Amino acid sequence: MKRILTAIAALALVAGTAVPALAGMLDDIRSRNVVRIGVSLGGEPIGFRDDQNNPVGYDVDVAKMIAEKLGVPVEFTDVSGDARISMLVSGQLDIVVANTSATLERAKSVNFTIPYNRAGLRVIVQADSGITTLEGLAGKKVVVGRGTTGEAFLKKAVPTAELVYVDQFAPDGVLQLQQKRVDAAIEDSSLLDYLATKNPSLTTIPGLYSNDPIGIAVAKGDPEFVRWLDMFVSDYIQSGAYEANYKKWWGETANPPQLNPLW
Repeated sequence: MKRILTAIAALALVAGTAVPALAGMLDDIRSRNVVRIGVSLGGEPIGFRDDQNNPVGYDVDVAKMIAEKLGVPVEFTDVSGDARISMLVSGQLDIVVANTSATLERAKSVNFTIPYNRAGLRVIVQADSGITTLEGLAGKKVVVGRGTTGEAFLKKAVPTAELVYVDQFAPDGVLQLQQKRVDAAIEDSSLLDYLATKNPSLTTIPGLYSNDPIGIAVAKGDPEFVRWLDMFVSDYIQSGAYEANYKKWWGETANPPQLNPLW
């Protein structure tokens, strides 16, 4: 197929005509004049709703920047857990910017860009629970997001923990913690570190249990679209927008995780 396309291009150049570009997601988005982006509004500061019910947060800002670079309006869909992947595969979304860890297993179904953020799994507990180690979760009620890396990790690390599933960590998981209906929760450090600063009754256990690359996810079949998004993320990092956006949501004294541009 590649040889045929090369031959066609050569003939066109001889004839003095241009070869039309093959249609892809970039063309689809421009012709539709809207980009459909899935974001997870399940926890501050990654993604949540403000007092006017508008999507806000770190990921929402990244999604808005993508739409601005594409030159089209953005249509947000709140997604979490397994829905982040399934809605991409089914064609309901163009892009997912939803705090999604780029894992080898997920990469079998979708493509990921280079990381636009990094986070590790952390455990948060009731401050008066006496739980100070991961092993202390044995027999305890622990909130986990359904279909998340935290769920998979805890099933292996502490198989006797009683998992309490939520589709969205906020408000469902946060509410269960605040009402002391559960002993602990496992989630991305980016969410739990922020939560602990806002709730004196909660505290995090020291240490991270992973160091996950957080990538933008798209459906398979369009490598040119992935390349464009990799260039976007590289510019996001190098231009200073990454550091500014991180400190906007985690505070001016926060130290953004090290990210490496590809371009």
